[in-house]
Amino acid sequence: MVEKLYVTYNDVHRLCQESAPHILEQIQPQLMIAIGGGGFIPARHRPLPLREPPSLGPDNVVEVPGTKVTRTQWLDLSALGQMENLVGKNILIVDEVDDTRTTLDYAVKELEKDVEAARQRMGPDAPQTKFSIFVLHNKDKPKKGTLPTDMQAEGRYVAARTVKDVWICYPWEAIDIEDHDRLAAEALAAKNSP
Repeated sequence: MVEKLYVTYNDVHRLCQESAPHILEQIQPQLMIAIGGGGFIPARHRPLPLREPPSLGPDNVVEVPGTKVTRTQWLDLSALGQMENLVGKNILIVDEVDDTRTTLDYAVKELEKDVEAARQRMGPDAPQTKFSIFVLHNKDKPKKGTLPTDMQAEGRYVAARTVKDVWICYPWEAIDIEDHDRLAAEALAAKNSP
């Protein structure tokens, strides 16, 4: 049986509150970019199935999670103007979980590439952009993706919690939120019982 970790909206709230002082004091983000699969939860909130059917790749082969990132949409620059407006900023990338690190690896590399191209257009004196990451949960397991080495060394990678490689059940994935919260409470009671 797969071990599950049930996370409630209150848990998410507490994890964000606990992480906020470090993020605000050390990272000082000027912009936030949310990864739409889980980092952009309030905007995506709708009843989703707990398990989506496996997606088929171009060769009708089932795609394995953590091996490919599909870019369905990129930055909406309507509020920011143009990519040059990201140059020289402290940008916080937010996602719910660092599982295989494939998505975070892709997001950081693509953003660095796009922003560096904009910086080059601005000239040699244009300031550097610093990217940081915040996730609710980091799964303690080997990662397929990589992040810049200076990001972790400088404290620009923040995981509210590092957990075992378990199936994390987030509330926005629940079909029945009351049942989800009941299972979370039962798991917490079992963990705290002698």
